[in-house]
Amino acid sequence: MIDISALLDEIKASPYRDIAITTPHCGLVRFLGGKVGDKLVGPQGQWKEKPGTAIATIERERNLKTISSPEKGDISVIHSELEDTFVEAGTTLAILRHMLTRQEVEQIILKRTLHLFCAPERAKYYFTPEVDKKIRSSDAKTVVVHDGMEFMIMSRMKREAPLRYSGPEGVIYAIYFTYNENVDAGSPLIGVCPADQVAAIQEMIMRVQTEWNE
Repeated sequence: MIDISALLDEIKASPYRDIAITTPHCGLVRFLGGKVGDKLVGPQGQWKEKPGTAIATIERERNLKTISSPEKGDISVIHSELEDTFVEAGTTLAILRHMLTRQEVEQIILKRTLHLFCAPERAKYYFTPEVDKKIRSSDAKTVVVHDGMEFMIMSRMKREAPLRYSGPEGVIYAIYFTYNENVDAGSPLIGVCPADQVAAIQEMIMRVQTEWNE
């Protein structure tokens, strides 16, 4: 098992992630006055319908589009030399340093400590009726999976096929997919934890919730 305390110390030593803010397509770039050190906000609202801080505009064929911050953070790099130049799609305009939230730290720890069972192909996924009933009536952690167990249904192109679990035996500790939404191949569907390690992981999550300052 991974030393969760050491993992948390590792995250604390570098408690952020750098996000490249890039152009969605080619066009003429104009910055909106941002500079290194400026604090930006990400999308706001119940459904994230309000865009984050506007950083620049890009114009192509007289169509003007605003490029906004995808997350909360500080500008650590801004390529102001690109002002009034025509750039290609995917050009980096700025680097946003985003401080990790408590929830993001929890997700990092879980994805590093749990066994991730991933989608074999792009499709929609569902639990079998028996498993789904148990999860809805109690909790996912009451479901024990073992190698070869048929526990999900993969739905693709109006065809459904049973999906068997492969990996170590344990309880379903985390669910990473949503019903009726396509999941890309290789993306995690569930995170499985050995039954005897559940208490240790829950203790670490509680530690994050009390110690992590946002």
